[in-house]
Amino acid sequence: MLAGSLLVPWNAGASPAAVPERTIKWSACPKADPPYPDPSKRARCGTLEVPVDWAEPDGPTMKIAVARQKATDPKKRIGVLFSNPGGPGATGLDDAYYADSPVEGYREDIRSRFDIIGFDPRGVGRSGTLRCDEELAGQIPTRPKNAAEFERMRTLNKQLANSCRAGSGPLVDHMDSVSVARDMDAIRAALGEKKISFLGHSYGTLIGRQYARLFPQKLRALALDSAMDPSRPDAARFLVEGATAAEDAVRQLAEWCEKDRSCALKGEDVQAVVRGLFARADAGRLFEPGAHGHTRKKVTADQLSGFLTSYLGKWNPKPTAEQLKALASGKGKVYWTDSPVEFAWRTVVCRDYDFRLSGWDEYRELRERARSAAPHARDNSQALDMILGCQGWPATPEPEPAKATGTLPPVLVVNAAHDLATPLPGARRMTQEFPQGRLAVLDSVDHWLYRKCQSPLPARAIDSYLRTLKTPPPGTVYPSS
Repeated sequence: MLAGSLLVPWNAGASPAAVPERTIKWSACPKADPPYPDPSKRARCGTLEVPVDWAEPDGPTMKIAVARQKATDPKKRIGVLFSNPGGPGATGLDDAYYADSPVEGYREDIRSRFDIIGFDPRGVGRSGTLRCDEELAGQIPTRPKNAAEFERMRTLNKQLANSCRAGSGPLVDHMDSVSVARDMDAIRAALGEKKISFLGHSYGTLIGRQYARLFPQKLRALALDSAMDPSRPDAARFLVEGATAAEDAVRQLAEWCEKDRSCALKGEDVQAVVRGLFARADAGRLFEPGAHGHTRKKVTADQLSGFLTSYLGKWNPKPTAEQLKALASGKGKVYWTDSPVEFAWRTVVCRDYDFRLSGWDEYRELRERARSAAPHARDNSQALDMILGCQGWPATPEPEPAKATGTLPPVLVVNAAHDLATPLPGARRMTQEFPQGRLAVLDSVDHWLYRKCQSPLPARAIDSYLRTLKTPPPGTVYPSS
């Protein structure tokens, strides 16, 4: 949390372009809370003081938690590799904590050449966790059904923002990706490095893009894995493109079931099954399955759409088909995923994007547009969560940094062709941001491709690029496995 001890005066006279350089005092990293493993013994931890508001460098400051594993071969060392795991709201310390893990870490040819730098973005983990009214958060309508519920949602969102501000101070108004990019450059300066290499995943790709705009001359390499749309789409385009990606994923599931004997819906028209489930949900006749037949607990269309978004976000065709079969037959079990209110999503996303809607009528029209684009998936629940979380939230997007005028290195973007969280059109726009941008596509339903998907090819391309700055050939498409 942002404690009073973290808010101290910053030196007067500094500016975002020229702030006093500070150092990081390194020590052993704290032990992890069970059941998580302790950080590697090679990892070292420290903090760096930065302004809460980079526009007021002489105002209060906060501490950013940083971790590092040094390159294993000083003779081969290229420099430092920063990363961000996205979320927004995910801890970034783990990347350095477990850089040498055989499961979650980096390959030796990367660890030998780079100091791995991880940090918790402002407002996350050890960099000042947000304190908000969790009881109030639980009262917010997640899918308003009428104008009154929509207005209640907006009112409660505003009250939630005020509770975050009361509990966490001015930090709440400065968690945007531009501020995080400036924090990254302060870390670079504290490390004494002239340039950084950066690997961003999911929402972390937006931070990398902001860094490239702000500090092009300080960027050696930029690898963006599962890229956010940098063009600041409005709510309509954001949801419709997300819903289209979800519809595409349902189609991919249907094609898989035609070919794979293990599919529980083998021999059936999968899209017709899904369409039938939504029809039953709309009529109030879809119930949760049980061991001996359906229960009395109703399943709504929004629940069903959320299930599809969740289970098809990472390619899990077998359990997805099994649970759709259970819903259709009434026998079996469905494992629903909870969608708790994410404080970081609101405090970050509503500063980076403008998803504000005029009211209930525009929201209803938005849902209809998504349904037209995705008749089998209905919408994209993750995109809808982001949009609704910004309704009533008292924040306006931060001004965009000017497009970089300095010389940028080649930039590598990798994205799944059927990504529900970061759809391919947004990745194409991200690639077009850079004069030497190159997009490599994995022909799969997936998200976060670096060492977290079925194919090793995207990770190999990223590792090769980080070492050599050479990107794959134009039009590169990797097979799914």
